Amino acid sequence: MENGRVIISADRFDLIAWRLAHQIIERHADMSKMCLIGIQERGVHLAHKLRQKIEILLGQPSFKYGKLDITFYRDDFRMREIPIRASATEIDFSIDKKHVILVDDVLYTGRTVHAAIAALQDFGRPDAIEMLCMIDRRFNRHFPIKADYSGMAVDALDEAYVRVKFAEVDGLDEVRLYGGRHE
Repeated sequence: MENGRVIISADRFDLIAWRLAHQIIERHADMSKMCLIGIQERGVHLAHKLRQKIEILLGQPSFKYGKLDITFYRDDFRMREIPIRASATEIDFSIDKKHVILVDDVLYTGRTVHAAIAALQDFGRPDAIEMLCMIDRRFNRHFPIKADYSGMAVDALDEAYVRVKFAEVDGLDEVRLYGGRHE
């Protein structure tokens, strides 16, 4: 894979994360009725960043935070040649009557979010589910799912690939586009 083109630099990444944190606070006056759940594996990194920023803005956290593995809820689980590696689900609270914000790095076909919604049913019945992503790839949606919060919308063709990098695992925060027309 080529080096790709940087579409969000580290400085802009941080600015976008702060914007998303502010938007969550604006939309949820009572943070105790909201919970932030990162979809394993890459959505957890973004959810963690948002959690930290919200805690800085509000002080002591007043909302629940969790991590959701969707491996066994995916519709392609048995169709892959190489088995998907499951990650831990860490939700030690009920989502009953909560406003759940699902967090993932990229929203593309909607299949991951569809699987996450199915997995959430094991933890209760939320009042609402919202979707937050760093990148919203608006083309080629397979399910009628949209982002309620997004860092950036990217119109990329099927052969293009968007990679969100996180400092905790990749050494820096940035977003690259691979295989686009400008490469």
